[in-house]
Amino acid sequence: MIRKSRQTAQEPEPATKPVPDTPDQSAAAPRTRTSAIDRAVQILDALQETNRPITAYEIARLVGAPLSTVYSIINDLVEKNLLARTPDGAIWLGSRLYGYGLTYASSLDYLAVAHEEMNRLSAQVGETVQVCGLEEGMMVVLQMVEGPGHFRVTSRVGSRVPLNWTASGRLLVGHLPDAERIAYFARYAKSSPTARAETRPNVLARMAREALDARLSIQIGESDASVACLAAPVLDQAGDCVFTISIVMPEAKALQSTERFGDELKVVAARIEARLGWQRRTPDPVG
Repeated sequence: MIRKSRQTAQEPEPATKPVPDTPDQSAAAPRTRTSAIDRAVQILDALQETNRPITAYEIARLVGAPLSTVYSIINDLVEKNLLARTPDGAIWLGSRLYGYGLTYASSLDYLAVAHEEMNRLSAQVGETVQVCGLEEGMMVVLQMVEGPGHFRVTSRVGSRVPLNWTASGRLLVGHLPDAERIAYFARYAKSSPTARAETRPNVLARMAREALDARLSIQIGESDASVACLAAPVLDQAGDCVFTISIVMPEAKALQSTERFGDELKVVAARIEARLGWQRRTPDPVG
């Protein structure tokens, strides 16, 4: 996760060519019609995953849609400020989305509490701290504060990363029944850039449950070389992992201070739960 350029830790899926706009396409073979709303969501997802402005042609290739269809939907979304065009004609997210995001975030009381604790923890340990949740089979970074040092990470707020690459990802499904965890990882697990991330569903399901029971998950070098992440789950009253709080740091530092950072994370997670009235574990202060 060391930042070398403005990109996320997740690479986009292999690109496909846009569907050609042939008039006899529907007659050649029956196909399921994709609604305009579905296409709009696909376009927004493609922009979020690439994390940079791209051309309409690139969007059509990523979503596998006819270029004319994509152009039409993009024009509508630009007109409504849901998308915007850069000076060179590329497509990017529009300003109206920012307002929606702020309104949504303000409605989630738990994020306000998590934000306070996240900032406190980052100042305490001097490292990057993230709050992460689950979205469509991926771990998504909900909030983040960078540490004061030179170490930086590429997974910004909004980044989505395969569950099996991250310490948080395993925790987010750790409360599911055994069969559901196995099915979840069978569907969503992917090979990581370092090839060190576990991909076997049965093994991942066991690791996820063990991490949840221990209230701590550790990932070292699985998504990015020399980068480590320790995460603790925040559980609601039903014992489900609603989100996680994690520390991202250099691998060497994590190996030297795993116990210390792990204890601090568990204390913070317990304090968040207590403040929200969820699982009432006693948050003993650290050192």
